[in-house]
Amino acid sequence: PGPVAIVDVKKGPTGPPGKHGQPGHQGNEEFPVTLLQGNTRNCGSKGSTGALGDSGPDGWSGVPGIKGSTGVPGRTGPAGRPGHPGNKGPPGQPGPSGISIVSKGDPGPVGLPGRQGFKGEKGLPGPSGSLNPGLPGPKGRGYSGPRGPPGPKGLRGGPGPWGRKGVPGPTGDRGESGFLLVIHSQSYQVPQCPEDSSQLWVGYSLVYLEGQEKAHTQDLGQAGSCLPVFSTMPFSYCNKAACHFSSRNDKSYWLSTTAPIPMMPLFGQEITSHISRCVVCETVSPTVAFHSQDHTVPACPPGWRGLWKGYSFLLSTGAGDEGGGQSLTSTGSCLKDFRTHPIIECQGARGSCHYFANLYSFWLTTVSHTEQFVVPNSGTIKAADRQRSRASQCHVCLRE
Repeated sequence: PGPVAIVDVKKGPTGPPGKHGQPGHQGNEEFPVTLLQGNTRNCGSKGSTGALGDSGPDGWSGVPGIKGSTGVPGRTGPAGRPGHPGNKGPPGQPGPSGISIVSKGDPGPVGLPGRQGFKGEKGLPGPSGSLNPGLPGPKGRGYSGPRGPPGPKGLRGGPGPWGRKGVPGPTGDRGESGFLLVIHSQSYQVPQCPEDSSQLWVGYSLVYLEGQEKAHTQDLGQAGSCLPVFSTMPFSYCNKAACHFSSRNDKSYWLSTTAPIPMMPLFGQEITSHISRCVVCETVSPTVAFHSQDHTVPACPPGWRGLWKGYSFLLSTGAGDEGGGQSLTSTGSCLKDFRTHPIIECQGARGSCHYFANLYSFWLTTVSHTEQFVVPNSGTIKAADRQRSRASQCHVCLRE
């Protein structure tokens, strides 16, 4: 066997080659060569090659190698960099609905007043005062007896003294007057003064002016609300240095007409058909507006006659929440026509007028007797006929 090789495998290495075989036989012996001294002999023919020897046996398998000792653990490597944030997860399932809390109900209506109680019995007399005398009691109520017959007619008295000189009476054919009445048509036509009154001037219906972002309201029942001449900037402002005209974005607000609302601002002569006309009249007696807070027109009191019927107008606001209202006794609080946009805004420096979205009007509404002292129901009314039916009716009356 070959040398032992220590390898770390189960089968050992192949052994070395075996020994060479025996040499073949000599050449042909039929012709032996006799060496004779002095004589040359012929060599015999070459013999045939001998057969190859058999291979040697395989070497022994190597002995398994000895297992190596366990290596020393390596050092801990550095921490890796943080990974990229993950994708957003799917939305979670909706949570359970919360517990509904029943709100406290509205207070009920005030009950009717109770009946008057019975008159109490007369109390017992109190003890008499010991030291100080008591205060005098209340004066008793006497009962008048039946009226007696008239006495005899007395003698005629003598003439009295002369009275003081009276105030001079009115001059002219008309009686004394001094009451002013303003009528707004809410159209481009000039209204007419009623009978037994005289016209003073006609003009355009001014609601209020805005200067320095402050509103200065005109009562539509006063003569100052009827300006003889129209202008988008009917005023100027002055300070210590000078007076300035149309140099700021001041505004004026006017009663509008029933003309269709345009999509774009109006300029020049286009404004004419959108500004209400008015007239100032002189009457011999005062006028008052009566409001029904109902869908029916209130009647004039005895001794008064009606001039016109309308809807109870309270106030209006425009840019910057500025605006003003009307006194409910003033004839300006009773407009002949109900409109959700009864005013138009004119921007002075630009010279234009338009129905802006921030223009609001406020009207008295209808309230029945059963709706008193209860929480009103909120709602939105879009139909024009229903809007009018919920507005309070009014009546302007003239004392006869």
